Amino acid sequence: MRVFLFFCVFVLGAWFGAGAELKDTPEIDADGTVRFAVPAPENMDSMAIDGLPGGRLCLSYEDGAWRGERVLPSNFYTYTVSGPEGVKMLDMGNVYTVRDMGWLMNYLIVPGGEGDLYCDADVAHGTVREEWYDSPRAGFRRRLSVYTPAGYERGDSLPVLYLLHGSGGDETAWLTLGRASRILDNLIARGEAEPMIVVMPNGNLGMSAAPGAGPEGQKGVTTRLPHTMDGAFEESFPEIMAHVAKNYPGCGTDASNTAIAGLSMGGFHTFHIAKENPGRFGYIAVFSGLITPPNGNTGSAVYENIEEKALGLFAAKPELVWIGIGKDDFLYDENCKWRDFFDKHGCRYEYYESDGGHTWENWRRYLSRVLPRLFRSNAE
Repeated sequence: MRVFLFFCVFVLGAWFGAGAELKDTPEIDADGTVRFAVPAPENMDSMAIDGLPGGRLCLSYEDGAWRGERVLPSNFYTYTVSGPEGVKMLDMGNVYTVRDMGWLMNYLIVPGGEGDLYCDADVAHGTVREEWYDSPRAGFRRRLSVYTPAGYERGDSLPVLYLLHGSGGDETAWLTLGRASRILDNLIARGEAEPMIVVMPNGNLGMSAAPGAGPEGQKGVTTRLPHTMDGAFEESFPEIMAHVAKNYPGCGTDASNTAIAGLSMGGFHTFHIAKENPGRFGYIAVFSGLITPPNGNTGSAVYENIEEKALGLFAAKPELVWIGIGKDDFLYDENCKWRDFFDKHGCRYEYYESDGGHTWENWRRYLSRVLPRLFRSNAE
């Protein structure tokens, strides 16, 4: 398979080098019709688009490209091209790509509805920074991404949202697949969300580096360590909050201006961080999340007396606890179990159930619904 993939790359490279015209595609009409024109030689035998609603889109060769079209609702979509023998490749006519774990895919946005929220609109844009902080708990420096809204200056007092990724992700996941900075820019520009700082940490054990290495002139090879649901991230979270307090003084100082949210594994981390710190987060949102430790109690005190601590979290009266899950999500029953527990004990929370499953389509939608609720005590 690797030999065949190399052959495909070689053939495509030779074809482009021979003078094939590379045009920006796909073309998207106002009615949502997406027209693909994948530049590849005719002797590829077969080509298809995978990953879109409606299943595989088979392409046909015409006028120097493999072509096909589909009508799609307004949204953000990722896709790959399948060649002969199922070899996956990028659409070389589309310059827009995004990474999901180890996979690189193309993406497109159909405007005219929900997709408008994920576009680079003509509004004031915030700034995204990569920052490093000391983590004595991990034993090395760790990295996080920080969004600051347009016009932010050091010393401004703004609320803070800690936004956590899922298993296989990192500190870039919400920015790339989640379109978080675009969503924030657009909602803030519309007046539908408060200007806020959003901190997106790496919820794995971190990015380790050579001893003494840092963000400037770093030497040595960084290594991605496995993700963790063993209490380590929850225990080390105060290090992240200390970094924010030092570098963004006056921001996220108490529950009224501090929120935490996360998807899947990040939803698991969100709930357990919040319950370990009752009264610290005024706004808590769990997207397709776990609460029960997947492997039981690993020995961490974080996972002891979960029910008792959960009731303590609600007793602290956070302004908002928001739970979202898709009807087809494999964690649906887990969410039902804990909602039954919360209902039995009179815990106040909001629940949103969507179509679909454990997908970025849902998580982007959940974030878009939650952001307007944050830091507005009377928001409906």
